[in-house]
Amino acid sequence: MNHPAAKLSPREPLIERLRAILGDRVSTSSSVLEQHGRGESWHPVHKPDAVCFVQSTDEVAAIVKLCAETATPVIAFGTGTSLEGQVQAVQGGICIDLSQMNQVLEVSNEDMDCRVEAGVTRRQLNQYLHDTGLFFPIDPGADTSIGGMAATRASGTNAVRYGTMRENVLGLTVVTANGEIIKTGTRARKSAAGYDLTRLFVGSEGTLGVITELGLRLYGLTEAISAATVNFPDVRSAAEATIQTIQMGIPMARIEIVDSAYIKAINAYSKTDYPELDTLFLEFHGTRAGVAEQVQMFNEISQDFGATGFQWAEKEEDRNRLWRARHDAYYAGLAVYPGYRGYVTDICVPISRLADCIAETQADIAASGLFAPVIGHVGDGNFHATMFIDPDDDAMLAKALELDHRMVQRALDMGGTCTGEHGIGMGKLKHMRNEHGDGAVDVMKAIKTALDPQNIMNPGKIVDC
Repeated sequence: MNHPAAKLSPREPLIERLRAILGDRVSTSSSVLEQHGRGESWHPVHKPDAVCFVQSTDEVAAIVKLCAETATPVIAFGTGTSLEGQVQAVQGGICIDLSQMNQVLEVSNEDMDCRVEAGVTRRQLNQYLHDTGLFFPIDPGADTSIGGMAATRASGTNAVRYGTMRENVLGLTVVTANGEIIKTGTRARKSAAGYDLTRLFVGSEGTLGVITELGLRLYGLTEAISAATVNFPDVRSAAEATIQTIQMGIPMARIEIVDSAYIKAINAYSKTDYPELDTLFLEFHGTRAGVAEQVQMFNEISQDFGATGFQWAEKEEDRNRLWRARHDAYYAGLAVYPGYRGYVTDICVPISRLADCIAETQADIAASGLFAPVIGHVGDGNFHATMFIDPDDDAMLAKALELDHRMVQRALDMGGTCTGEHGIGMGKLKHMRNEHGDGAVDVMKAIKTALDPQNIMNPGKIVDC
């Protein structure tokens, strides 16, 4: 009896060519495709056709060349912690998983820099640097890959003092849309040599090329570090204290706001016992005398805004415990309503408008009836209201979308942005023209078209082409 031939995927010939290069490091397993078709947020799964686990820049280049020949989409994948749908394969295609490119290639103590492969995670890098007296300060919370952090222009809790990935990436190795390997930047701390291609690729979310190696700035460990939590009567008071602290020029390393709803969730999830009040999480770096002076100045400022209940953490294990609780906030929120997903907002405003923006946002949240606690890197005007929603409840999603729209418009009216650090992906695509205007978006589209004329590099993200 003759049986009809199995129907092949239109990309099966390409997948077989990829297997000739990578062998069993090409997967079409349903579970692997599912894992690589989603990030950490509410956005629906879009699975790739295959996942390639690469181990070198040359392998990435070979894959991209084959994809370019067949006009097949290419999606770079680090640790899958993106929050705006950056890793979803909205048109299918080939996912390049860079997690096995995880080598620290070079460290220069004298120049305070290093070179790493894109799959190295931030915790891995700092563990490697542990005995050198150096560290890499960018800390978005999750143990993300360095390549992914560069691709989304990440920042996090230390940005108020050390800046974002934009300031801390010295140079890149990138595979472009035709499979060519290029290098951007040098180890010099400044340059005026032509277009700044490094900054072009930092924040491009894989839409212009695949980042495979990075040169990074490092920093010396300070003599003294002191962390603390302090309570306030309301979020506005905490924000006002933050504004005055920054305006006074106190060199805070971290200053994070966590509202009372999030503190309650953190206590339940992380087994902590913080007072369930609106709280600032703080960290001071410097000499012992310098840290003592910073603490005294902040204490004087905060008292004017009703601060109470300072709790200090000076031992490394105590500081780590404090910041781990802060970083677990997203998962603590998810634990309040099992099965829900997080719709994370990410607005950032000039520091002078921070208190107004947070207060107006909280009033808007209360009126919406959604569970949307507030947390943020308020030292640079960036905060998140995370709306925890049932992904199968269309009415709840519609309400979240409406709240998000109002929050973004509020931020733009105050001179801010729709995203301080999470990027655009597919989630914030709808805000791009409102923030930048048609002319600026058309320039972005022209750059995209020039570097990726077939629109194969992570299509459907940042700009519509």
